[in-house]
Amino acid sequence: MSNEFVWCLGEAQSTSLVQFGHGHAVARGEAYQPGSIEVPGRRSGGPPKNVSKKGRRASSAKQTVTAEAVLRSFNTWAFKREQPADPQLMSRMISEAIALAEPVSFILYWGKGPRCRIGEPDIACLDYLGAFAQRVGDVYAPGATIGLIFTDTHAALNGHAPQEIQAYFTEVQAGAGERGFSTCWLSELTRSTQAAAAFSIDDQPVPQEMLQRLSTSAGKWYRGDGTAADGARKYFRMNMIEKRAVEIAFPRSIFVTFNGSDLRCLFPDHLPIFYMYSLRRGVSVKPWFLPAPGTEDTERTDLP
Repeated sequence: MSNEFVWCLGEAQSTSLVQFGHGHAVARGEAYQPGSIEVPGRRSGGPPKNVSKKGRRASSAKQTVTAEAVLRSFNTWAFKREQPADPQLMSRMISEAIALAEPVSFILYWGKGPRCRIGEPDIACLDYLGAFAQRVGDVYAPGATIGLIFTDTHAALNGHAPQEIQAYFTEVQAGAGERGFSTCWLSELTRSTQAAAAFSIDDQPVPQEMLQRLSTSAGKWYRGDGTAADGARKYFRMNMIEKRAVEIAFPRSIFVTFNGSDLRCLFPDHLPIFYMYSLRRGVSVKPWFLPAPGTEDTERTDLP
């Protein structure tokens, strides 16, 4: 979600396009290629010197990689903040990618906080995502793709000016593109899938416990019309539509979030969820909210 107030939960340029099904296309990044990023708990360095590149490719093609091995490569406490939701579905999606010799696809929301420019926390998060993808590439030659979904709808709901939203996400898009990640905008994604036409938000009640939690966060970030509770209700119903749009557009992707499982109802119902730290192990504060006081309070959940 951007989830900029749970609210700012959160694909850039490349040479190919992915169609979304209603004539909409966005730039799609190539599978992340390991570079010089230091992967937590993993020694850096190249392959044995006595093996040629051609030989490595041939050997790689002959190796049998299991979904379990790929899942184990990233499903570690170096990255996950808690156990993932629906690991069986996650394993099945990985198996399908292996059968097609395609990268494993990961998508996540990227939100907007007070800053209008990309900052060091954003860069650190992008690098951390790169290290995460590299783990997959270490065991599976096609690697992984990382797609950022910019939650411009949440930023607008919170009262950020359009030019500020554009400026921040444009800079993050450039940083993502440098790492081979792809990007899209949640507003365009929702329109392209026509999710609103398939789902009525009027009949969707907000669970009382969720309303209280979202209202608390809205009190910090919501600057729109009405009360914080009004903003929380708008935000919840918006998410009910948007999560359907995401799973329609990315039916074979693993959804990554920096939030915890207590917000599971805001994420796509039919995608496996990977609950991930944001900057490094033990830190779950969203990068777009940093710098902020108390960033060492690693389990803060009022700033998803």
